[in-house]
Amino acid sequence: MDAERAKVAELEANHRALSLELANAKSLELDKRRELVSASDEIEKLRIKHAREIMELEMEVKSKAREARELADELRLAKSDLERERDSVSNLKATLSHQSTSHITLNAQINALQAQKAAMQTQLDAVMTTSSDRTLELETANRRILDLEQDARESEMVRRKLHNMVQELKGNIRVFCRVRPGREADISFPDKRDHKEIVRKEIYNFGFDRVFAPESTQSEVFEEISLLAQSCVDGYNVCIFAYGQTGSGKSFTMEGGSTEATTGMIPRAVSQVFKAADDLKSKGWEYKMDGQFLEIYNETINDLLGKGEFDKKKHEIKHDKSGTRVTDVNVMPLPSPASVTSLLRVANSRRTVAATLMNERSSRSHSVFTLRISGTNTHTGESCEGSLNLVDLAGSERLNSSGAAGDKDRLKETQNINKSLSALGDVIAALGEKGEKGEKHIPYRNSKMILNLSPLAAHLNESLCSLRFATKVNNTMIGTAKKQIRGSS
Repeated sequence: MDAERAKVAELEANHRALSLELANAKSLELDKRRELVSASDEIEKLRIKHAREIMELEMEVKSKAREARELADELRLAKSDLERERDSVSNLKATLSHQSTSHITLNAQINALQAQKAAMQTQLDAVMTTSSDRTLELETANRRILDLEQDARESEMVRRKLHNMVQELKGNIRVFCRVRPGREADISFPDKRDHKEIVRKEIYNFGFDRVFAPESTQSEVFEEISLLAQSCVDGYNVCIFAYGQTGSGKSFTMEGGSTEATTGMIPRAVSQVFKAADDLKSKGWEYKMDGQFLEIYNETINDLLGKGEFDKKKHEIKHDKSGTRVTDVNVMPLPSPASVTSLLRVANSRRTVAATLMNERSSRSHSVFTLRISGTNTHTGESCEGSLNLVDLAGSERLNSSGAAGDKDRLKETQNINKSLSALGDVIAALGEKGEKGEKHIPYRNSKMILNLSPLAAHLNESLCSLRFATKVNNTMIGTAKKQIRGSS
């Protein structure tokens, strides 16, 4: 009996150890469940991938738990049977043998579960490490994106400031002189480096911001004014005049020819404005563009975009806080450069032209194309408004040279044209006086005049008049330009 009691004691000790190990297994299982629950938010994406595996493992764990509980129940029954039937050695031996076998099996199962738990813990640690690394990388990338966006906005502000400084250094009023090709050229260009001087008849010397010889291309001329497109988009008002006697090439310079190489300043400038606006989209800027086209003929304003014949409306020039505008004119939205080309074609077909002795087809009116640009930055709330005014002035010639003295209508036209051109010179001079006295300046970003000259000897006197007028304009200073811009509200 002592041997049996020893065996029973040993069995009970084994049972207690088994129960303790089972409790530890359950505790570890509960800890594992808590860890899995706490990490569920961080490894949600990976949980989806391994959901099926985890589910199978959980089912297996539950199965093992059930088996463990069954074994525990059997162990309790065996203990109860042992206490009740101490005299049944054979039953006790059978039960002991059965419990020993069960114990070995349970240990093997526990070892397997522990190995599985270790493997799952390793996987969980790897997943958590990977998740932490990815979260850190994402936070770093987001911070980098925010820094780059801020750098881009700051760079854009610096670019605008430097662009503005460059334009100020070049001058707010600049005059370019362009000589059209001709067979009787008596003009020389002594400044071969900077191209700023022109000499007529070897005795009349004039200097400008840039002089273009007859062989100069449209592209070379536009290169000098291309930066003005950026100024418009940045919120400045820009004006480009084409001035010169009849037949000097103003319309060709402004409107151009039929080929890409001969494209004029108007379509080139408009395309450049659209390109500059498109380049700023990545900085958060969105732009809206509208256009209008007016003609000033015999001191009367005509809307070249009106329907049918010129209307009977009296268009007036109004000045208010928002700027200068003309009443009752058609303003068309311009979604693309192609729409501007169509607008120019319609407007030019309605412009007043007539023949003079200076040119068989002479523009007898001033045309003013205005491209208005309004932009808003969706990132900063900043907004700006600019405009591009492209003016093709009527042919300037003295009354005797035009051959209009014998035609009453042509005489009136010529007198009005010369009167308006003279008034233009007075206005520019008055602006210069304002700038010198330090009074409130006119908010123009830049004004450029392209003086067109005929090299023909027969046009010498008209050329000299044009050169003197352009020199007067070139010597005018209007002060610092003002950007039309509003901050976020």
